[in-house]
Amino acid sequence: MYIMKRLCAFSFARRLFKPRTTHSQESKERMEQSPIVTVEDNFDLQESRESMEKSPMITANNNFDSQSATENEKETGSYAATNIILNHEFSDGLHSWHPNCCDAFVVPAGSGYHKGLAVEEGCCYAVVSNRKECWQGLEQDITSRVSAGSTYTVSACVGASGTFQGSVEVLATLKLVYQNSETSYLFIAKKAASEECWEILEGSFSLSTMPDQVIFYLEGPPARTDLLIKSVVISCPSSTACDSSGTSSVCTDDDNIIINPQFDDGLNSWSGRGCKVALHDSMADGKITPMSGKSFASATERTQSWNGIQQDVTGRVKRKLAYEVSAVVRIYGNNVTTADLRSTLYVKAADNRERYIGIASVQATDKDWVKLQGKFLINDSPSQVVVFLEGPPAGTDILLNNLVIKHAAKAPPPSPPVIEDAGFGVNIITNTSLNGGTDGWFPLGNCAMSVQTGSPHIMPPMARDSLGAHEPLSGRYILVANRTQNWMGPAQMITDKVKLYLTYQVSAWVKIGQTSGPQNVNVALGVDSQWVNGGQAEISDDRWHEIGGSFRIEKQAAKVMVYIQGPAAGVNLMVAGLQIFPVDRRARFRHLKKQTAKLRKRDVMLKFSGSDSGSLFGTFVRVRQLQNSFPFGSAISRTNMDNEDFNAFFVKNFNWSVFGNELKWYWTEAQQGNLNYKDADELLDFCTKNNIQVRGHCIFWEVVGTVQAWVQSLNKNDLMTAVQNRLTGLLTRYKGKFPHYDVNNEMMHGSFYQDRLGKDIRVNMFKTAHQLDPSPILFVNDYHVEDGCDTRSYPEKYIEHILDLQEHGAPVGGIGIQGHIDSPVGPIVCSALDKLGTLGLPIWFTEVDVSSDNEYVRADDLEVMLREAYAHPAVEGIMLWGFWELFMSRSNAHLVDAEGDINEAGKRYLALKHEWSSHPHGHIDEQGQFSFSGFHGSYEVEIITVSKKITKKFVVDKGDNALAGLPIFSQQRR
Repeated sequence: MYIMKRLCAFSFARRLFKPRTTHSQESKERMEQSPIVTVEDNFDLQESRESMEKSPMITANNNFDSQSATENEKETGSYAATNIILNHEFSDGLHSWHPNCCDAFVVPAGSGYHKGLAVEEGCCYAVVSNRKECWQGLEQDITSRVSAGSTYTVSACVGASGTFQGSVEVLATLKLVYQNSETSYLFIAKKAASEECWEILEGSFSLSTMPDQVIFYLEGPPARTDLLIKSVVISCPSSTACDSSGTSSVCTDDDNIIINPQFDDGLNSWSGRGCKVALHDSMADGKITPMSGKSFASATERTQSWNGIQQDVTGRVKRKLAYEVSAVVRIYGNNVTTADLRSTLYVKAADNRERYIGIASVQATDKDWVKLQGKFLINDSPSQVVVFLEGPPAGTDILLNNLVIKHAAKAPPPSPPVIEDAGFGVNIITNTSLNGGTDGWFPLGNCAMSVQTGSPHIMPPMARDSLGAHEPLSGRYILVANRTQNWMGPAQMITDKVKLYLTYQVSAWVKIGQTSGPQNVNVALGVDSQWVNGGQAEISDDRWHEIGGSFRIEKQAAKVMVYIQGPAAGVNLMVAGLQIFPVDRRARFRHLKKQTAKLRKRDVMLKFSGSDSGSLFGTFVRVRQLQNSFPFGSAISRTNMDNEDFNAFFVKNFNWSVFGNELKWYWTEAQQGNLNYKDADELLDFCTKNNIQVRGHCIFWEVVGTVQAWVQSLNKNDLMTAVQNRLTGLLTRYKGKFPHYDVNNEMMHGSFYQDRLGKDIRVNMFKTAHQLDPSPILFVNDYHVEDGCDTRSYPEKYIEHILDLQEHGAPVGGIGIQGHIDSPVGPIVCSALDKLGTLGLPIWFTEVDVSSDNEYVRADDLEVMLREAYAHPAVEGIMLWGFWELFMSRSNAHLVDAEGDINEAGKRYLALKHEWSSHPHGHIDEQGQFSFSGFHGSYEVEIITVSKKITKKFVVDKGDNALAGLPIFSQQRR
């Protein structure tokens, strides 16, 4: 089920499968242990601003489109909205500006003061110098020119000059002063600046209450680095709504950006996309009338599924703002009673790149109006944006009653679920032991149910890992005979026993009667009308098999029934010791923390030496881990790179990456012979510049629904040629640049290439990839391996698959477990890892995501996956399948919302990253040593004496023995 979901994940791959052929040609989708480690001198220290540490910090949203303002600045020097900054280009020297505990002066154009930064004739810029702290900069009091409730955009042209290498960060900040209260600081935005060119720092802010004083200032570069400022603009986007006095403020994002949304002005601003549009007050002899208003529109004479009604919203959509879409729709004609109806955004970038953003979909009918709802966000400043409806088959009319697109309202702060008397480990199944015969049980369907003896007395292993010591099972089991449908089996009602938001583990022994082939056995739950998977097992012999799974219910149900089903009609089913119990995740976490410390940390002894080493006894030492060497990564897409807030979070919190779509064949060659590596090249360049390694995902994808139409249409010989060309083109272009490749994605769930080219094609893909580029590790990659809910990819079958590939010569070097999982249970995940670990290959979680409406529950699920993986010796990396809302394949799976606010799941991820970093401190002992236990990775040690501070860098590698005698020289060489 993750196949189709992930097609929409990273910029809408579905459009690449069926390119349009209309007049516009639119087309869519370790180093070994070393006893002595060389350390690097680093004497450039920064101290945090004390006042910033002590004062509360509020984060503003950086969510506006400054392109037009920037263009106005370059071309006319004027702005559509009033600039509240006085003397914004320093034409009047430093008038209205004040240096904050430092010096400042204005440099006229043509002075050659900073040769790397060009300045137009007649312009000048400010230099902020003699800065001793990073927070020192240039400020202006704007109290009388701002008001509460308005949203202001900020655009500053900045640079830097000094002895630094690369770039430094410039920050825009507000100082908010309240009487009888602490001063607070509001971060607006930041931008990396250098000596090579001017950079535009952009952001926005809004004040919920009006402080007594509001001071805007620029800060950020390290001490002794000059801050350069060419211009500053702060304006309210609704230029006439916010006057300079601050007494009027009607800047609002609540307005509908759709013009004539209910067709009160006929079809004004609306048009057909490849079809005609018409206005109606009724249709079908008066059977169809508007749900609201007087009129509705139809998109008619549609000859393609993508034909529909559209409106150009260019200039009315702001970048980095989330928008909610709501439409009232239905379908009519062509004998179609129900169809998928979608709202889509066409976006044309400034460089003419086109993409389609899927906003929402709904099953529309010809009987009633239905509401279509969704959200979208644009990261860049496009040259054209069009919203349209599409989807139903050709010949079927799309009817639209109204369309509203507004800035998405912020969701209210979430609350953790309140669960009383959880009863961890207590089985909610009645009469599990069958001491009372079949009391509490009933047969689902017209089948015969009886109690027999001879089942295992021991608890199934996965349940035993959760429950610990437990009484032996009774040895009795339920035999179900005379089954005439595969869904028939034993059942029990558990409606009143299941509690919302608790994660339940499912465990049982199952067995089948005589059969001619493998049979699927499933513990299922009927939650009102919904089927919920509680675990599956595939059985092909007469032995007892463990079945394990999990589930969680997040909405109150009127009826919850558990039943065991699956084998074909006529096959007897046997069930013993069914256990359903809530799991105590916190108890498991305590165990995993101990395992993690043993596996991911190492004892370290720093040895301080030098001519005055004897006098170092008692000297204060602070050790700070710069980065954990374990790979924590995330999927990204090309469109994400246009959002500087996304980039900042990604670079700060991940050290590996994978491209969501941009390396896949359907993306790089959507149409035969038309190669597109531009997106992948730009992503790879971004990651390389930020020292982030990238997994190559993927060379091929076996699931037929992911194979582009032109590939599916090829005959056997041409398909073989195309496969070889794909391998040669990709592997030679990126030779040595990707340390991993997923060679043929999801072979457990698809067989497109194998069906058409024979079984050997899978082995040959691995062999050829290795011949073209011997350096990367070649992975298999699949889903539902770790959760017990899919008989196509459970661990034993995955192992057989890998061994078969290897036995036929495929150089399989790594195991990918995607990790798209619901309500994970630690012992079930760990059991899969233990089994796969017997192969001796590195295991990576390659696409982890978890989903829950409740952020706290989502955070718990994420913590389960991260802790289980990090504590297991076979796991060598963890990749998330995205983290930013609206740019993930699953809803309610994000860590950061669309406009940059970190939710509870994101906070949990950051808390775990902090837990898995070491920051010890203390004093040098009599032997001139300082010892600690630290996670593997890079470190910086700071020695603080009466006269100086000295910093050194070192690395803690993996190793079973203590890293002893690491030399740290106390004397600074100058």
